[in-house]
Amino acid sequence: MPPNLTGYYRFVSQENMDNYLRALDLNVVLRKLVCLLKPDKEIIHTGDHMVIRTITSLRDYVMDFDVGVQFEEDLGPVDGRKCQTTVSWEGDQLVCEQLGEKRNRGWRHWLEGDLLHLRMTAEDEVCVQVFQKVK
Repeated sequence: MPPNLTGYYRFVSQENMDNYLRALDLNVVLRKLVCLLKPDKEIIHTGDHMVIRTITSLRDYVMDFDVGVQFEEDLGPVDGRKCQTTVSWEGDQLVCEQLGEKRNRGWRHWLEGDLLHLRMTAEDEVCVQVFQKVK
């Protein structure tokens, strides 16, 4: 059975965000701004339904979905695109595939103790963020 990811997580670190955002064609000003943000994550995980809020001082982004069910995701707040998104479990990892203009776009979340890891991919770039569970 997959882990329950419910909780509030504070930003700890990130690697390679600028190159990841460049792969999404974000302009240099927006990339610099996003790289300065230290987002928190709030996850509500009830059975096969999940809500993942990415919380920043600039704007929040909310994903509300059922695991295993494809939906159209509006990534307008991120990079102005829409894609067909499916989130599923691969063992203990929550894996998201975002089909659209960018090849190899998606992410995966997993827990190691009280640390939540997020690995985001676009084209050939990989960004990794780590969050500490606080409640």
